[in-house]
Amino acid sequence: MKKTDLLLLDYISKNPSRSSKEIHEGSELQVGYATVKRNLKKLVENNIVAIKGKGRGTTYIISPTYAVTEPIQLNEYFKKEIDEREISEKFNLELIPEVLNNVELFTAEELQKLDALQEQYRTNRKSLSDFQYQKEIERLAIDLSWKSSQIEGNTYSLLETERLLKEKETAEGKNKDEATMLLNHKEALDFILENPDYLNPIEIRKIEDIHSILIKDLGVDRNIRTRRIGISGTNYKPLDNEYQIREALQQMCELVNSKHNVFEKSLLLLVLLSYIQAFNDGNKRTARIVSNACLIHNNYCPISFRTIDSIEYKKAMLLFYELNNISAFKNIFISQFEFAVKTYF
Repeated sequence: MKKTDLLLLDYISKNPSRSSKEIHEGSELQVGYATVKRNLKKLVENNIVAIKGKGRGTTYIISPTYAVTEPIQLNEYFKKEIDEREISEKFNLELIPEVLNNVELFTAEELQKLDALQEQYRTNRKSLSDFQYQKEIERLAIDLSWKSSQIEGNTYSLLETERLLKEKETAEGKNKDEATMLLNHKEALDFILENPDYLNPIEIRKIEDIHSILIKDLGVDRNIRTRRIGISGTNYKPLDNEYQIREALQQMCELVNSKHNVFEKSLLLLVLLSYIQAFNDGNKRTARIVSNACLIHNNYCPISFRTIDSIEYKKAMLLFYELNNISAFKNIFISQFEFAVKTYF
């Protein structure tokens, strides 16, 4: 994208609903008004900028589809405190059925990289005996159980997790719920590995089944929540109506099932199950397992998230909650897929 276009996008993002003349004068670009008009027309044709109004009342905003993938720097975004950030506080009812249904999440270059990594995984997988493959899957399962739990505040170390999952030996000074959370992760992943087609197609009841495994013996309510919840670190408020939650889940299932690209399917499950917050607790854990189930069903390399910083993961998720922007989380997905291919297989 040309520098002029980037400057125009930056101005429109910070000053939405301005006319072409206001954009020309306000952006202070060193080009003529006619050039700004031509560039705006091209950005509209490419679905990067959208038009509001008609005739002399025409104004410009960032296209909802481009807003999903527009690169945003996390550090810059989170320089503003929670109450200073301009966000969409309510669940975006148009996001799943309209916006995400008409956007390609990955660029051609990103897909080329992911496809090459997947081909490397296929090649490596063929060279492993069944015993060697099972050993690598076991290693990945331990890492995933540890990191997924750590993101939720679990204090077990990776070595303590390995001892627990292999030898059922709990760590000294840790509470029972932490061990239960880790064991539940392993059980959920084992279930997926033993039943790789279970979540194909994606259905609400099957997602509920995975959630039930993950929250077993943790004192967490099963099934779709019926009361309002809040999310720490953000002013975003998830849906609080059981019927709307179920409708959003159904729309998500339909969207994912309609997609052909496995990477898109997996990424959508990862972010949307967290965004909808269908359960009182365990939403992100469920998202990570269900997302991996999609990869496993399609014989793609599963992801452990082992090297992702927990704070960076949460920031990327908050960015999606607040702006419906997937750019930071997409970067996490790509880097963790690459790590998994090169580390385990």
